[in-house]
Amino acid sequence: MAVSALAWSCAGRERALAITHVTIIDATGASPRPDMTVSILRGRITAISPAAAANLPWRTTIVDGRGKFLIPGLADMHVHLTGAGEPDGSRKFIIPLLIANGITSVRDMGGYLESLLPLRQEIEEGKRLGPRIFLAGPYLDGNPPAFQPSLVVTNDAQALEDVRDLVRRGVDFIKVQSRLSRDEYFAIAKDCKSQHISFVGHVPDRVTAAEASAAGQKSIEHLTGVLRACSPDEPKLMREQFSAAAGKEKTVSSSVRQLDWDSELLHTFSEVQARALWAEFVANDTWQTPTLILLKQNAYPAENLAGTSDSRIRYLPRPVLARWLESAQRDAAGASQRENSLRKDLMARSEHIVGEMQQAGVNILAGSDTPAPFVYPGSALHEELALLVESGMTPMQALQAGTSRPAEFMGKSATQGTIEQGKVADLLLLDADPLVDIHNTKRIYGVVARGKFLDRAALDQLLSIAEMFAAGANAPPPVSQKHHL
Repeated sequence: MAVSALAWSCAGRERALAITHVTIIDATGASPRPDMTVSILRGRITAISPAAAANLPWRTTIVDGRGKFLIPGLADMHVHLTGAGEPDGSRKFIIPLLIANGITSVRDMGGYLESLLPLRQEIEEGKRLGPRIFLAGPYLDGNPPAFQPSLVVTNDAQALEDVRDLVRRGVDFIKVQSRLSRDEYFAIAKDCKSQHISFVGHVPDRVTAAEASAAGQKSIEHLTGVLRACSPDEPKLMREQFSAAAGKEKTVSSSVRQLDWDSELLHTFSEVQARALWAEFVANDTWQTPTLILLKQNAYPAENLAGTSDSRIRYLPRPVLARWLESAQRDAAGASQRENSLRKDLMARSEHIVGEMQQAGVNILAGSDTPAPFVYPGSALHEELALLVESGMTPMQALQAGTSRPAEFMGKSATQGTIEQGKVADLLLLDADPLVDIHNTKRIYGVVARGKFLDRAALDQLLSIAEMFAAGANAPPPVSQKHHL
């Protein structure tokens, strides 16, 4: 019988937990193992055995896994936890939705360290239930920066000072942005190497994807620069890109130039050039976080406006919803038939190259860019997994992009990312097989976060916290492991 996470708060000491008679999909690539029992104590997997041979300690809390499927907890490898307003935006909006959707690790790709570091500490100390957080802090960008918070880098000395300061403050990696100059981008790359820290992010507009790969950029986000690099006319496209984007005001002529550029980008795509680029990514161990769900939302702004009846809107704080609607209205306003067609074609080509990269051996990470407009925290990662499968990945490959691959990328394969003895007990218990249909990752029966089981009632309470916060009500204190288990 499954034990309610709420009822378990009365236990005088931490009990062992066992999920029995469950089918394990461990994300190593091995075949599913039916009728198994997974034993957990003090946040770790202590044993995995056939259910009939399991030797469970006295007073073990049993979760009956008959007919259910156990996968590792999911990792969203592109989020912005402070992107919805602090101090409560992350704690009462994003974090509850992440855990309720089975996301037990995140890579924060740009945010305010003043909020992120205390939040991570609260979670690590067990004062608050939340995912494991790997973070970058502020972006490193050119002048003017594209987003905040950013550190503007205009010379080599600034690059070194900023990298050193962020390392000192405890970031896990450095995030680069699109407006960096060539000189400062390569200075950052050199400084990261000297400081023994990886750098990730956008390929700056003035740098090619091949150059970024060769410079050691560990992951490329949103396929920035990738499609352009698949054209034999890339130098010409780079020159034209700045002409197309010239001027802050969107005029008829600038819009036409941008559409012409998008069209040329598509029509000059070369499979030969693409395969050569994939080989460079493999050779340089350059990972990709496509965030296809973000690209899809950008490609179909009118559908976002039509989707305001989505039931997930009830979880959105009103200022967030207002920003999302404003963004969709701006993107959809006056869009021509040609523009809409090009957006769809660019999305289709993006999916195509993700499938090609996977086949070529390029490592793919699942990430959503939540809370970008209409990229819903938590549930968006499940949409991303489905889009990865739509792109040509198998359900197992997509599942690994959200479990074992993130652990490998972050250097944590020894402790997380798969279901193996000795690893941390971050798990997702599903009502249906995700290898049959990847959409089944959304059919969540329960979540194990740091060894603590949250049943459906506890997950629904997390959703209620987010909904109450969105409505402006006085939400109860955030769910914590200590209070619930």
